[in-house]
Amino acid sequence: MSTAQTKTNWGQFIPLASVFFFWGFVAASNDILIPVFKKAFTLEQWQSQLVSVAFYIAYTVGSILYILLSKATGGDIINRIGYKNSLALGLGISALGTLLFYPAANNGGSFPLMLSALFIVALGFSLQQTVANPLAIALGPINTGSQRLTMAGGINNLGTTIGPLIVSFAIFGAASSESTEMSIESVKIPYLVLGVAFLAVAILLKMSSLPDKPAAVVEDEVTAGTVVRQSALNYPQLVLGMIGIFVYVGVEVSTASNLPAYMEKDLGFATKDIAPFISLYWASLMIGRWTGAVEAFTEDMNLRQILRFIAPYLAFGVFLGVNKFMNHDLTPFYVYAAVIFVLILADIASKGNPARMLLIFSFLGIAALGLGMATKGMVSVYAFTSVGLFCSTLWPCIFTLAISGLGKHTSQGSSYLIMMIMGGGLVSLLQGYLADVTSIHASYIVGVACFAYLAFYAWKVSGILKSQGISFDQKVSGGH
Repeated sequence: MSTAQTKTNWGQFIPLASVFFFWGFVAASNDILIPVFKKAFTLEQWQSQLVSVAFYIAYTVGSILYILLSKATGGDIINRIGYKNSLALGLGISALGTLLFYPAANNGGSFPLMLSALFIVALGFSLQQTVANPLAIALGPINTGSQRLTMAGGINNLGTTIGPLIVSFAIFGAASSESTEMSIESVKIPYLVLGVAFLAVAILLKMSSLPDKPAAVVEDEVTAGTVVRQSALNYPQLVLGMIGIFVYVGVEVSTASNLPAYMEKDLGFATKDIAPFISLYWASLMIGRWTGAVEAFTEDMNLRQILRFIAPYLAFGVFLGVNKFMNHDLTPFYVYAAVIFVLILADIASKGNPARMLLIFSFLGIAALGLGMATKGMVSVYAFTSVGLFCSTLWPCIFTLAISGLGKHTSQGSSYLIMMIMGGGLVSLLQGYLADVTSIHASYIVGVACFAYLAFYAWKVSGILKSQGISFDQKVSGGH
């Protein structure tokens, strides 16, 4: 189905994109909280990964609650209360979660209460995700919806880039002492400020011109040579894609959340010195997504090719600038420019086909993790960090392949995919457990298995979609 809009409504899109920033800010900041909590509460590595579990399992709980409430009330609750009200409600729930950080950080801190706070914040994010992704598509022509998700993904990764730096500064910056009690107490302020920001944006969105009930963005169902199905779960591309989203978010999150422990235990880094490297990991996703956003700005193919080289290094410059502002030594990061060049070549080689891009980037992810496991020192750090580059384009590829051809079941399929974000918590828990029984270095084999499945999905889904008369001949972009 086509939309009446012929160009993007930037006045509506820009305030919407602010919620993408929050998702990234909090998710990446968890990687700073993990080593802090581990020391403060004397946790095993697998126990420290409960931070990721609490955060990402909330997405699944939120999706299930949404589905159950919709069925219980006889209709889609988001359509009933409106998109703006749903976003404001989601931000309010997240703000409530940030308030719990205050009692959780008092008197030496409470780990269960900290986990509860993160769970409630992410519960609000689940509702925001369910609303914001289709809304971003609806704010303009359907054929450029993926580029709008790319831009939103770039804003998301701006949050992932600066979040660890700000939270780390709030915890460690005021004093050189690494007293765990002081660190836990220091967690309160940044999250209370974040709660105020949630409420401010909720008010901003309520006052904005965002539509309460945007036009449907579901395409007509492909019926040529296919059988019309009764549920989204009857489509093999979706069911296999749900597993794909699970392992993709899993490898993206677990690679970063186990990196601090590796750098501390195996390489001797101080906890407070790890933040720039966590920031680089999440900046790597921004670098890849800025590359994918190029096509939204121009139809000129020659200019696109030029911007394809400029955009990633511009994003890298943002990372360097932020870290320079935070007075971090930039010397260890200049060599990363060479790794970014590999990303550009891989992007060109994919020729815009999401299945081919998924296949290429999955193999590069396997190579990066393999190199990290086979080496030590800074080479392994750069290798593990580059996983962020190769994860950067996978969300839109999997998402697009999984919902292609679902027709009237597209929104239902999207909800199931968002539910599988829980992989970020469960895969991190698995890797943390494996790290305790073997070593953190060896535990990255979990990520290799995740990428291997994604390579399989890229190969398998191509045949499934071809049998349904679906093919891709243009670049697909986006971001989680």
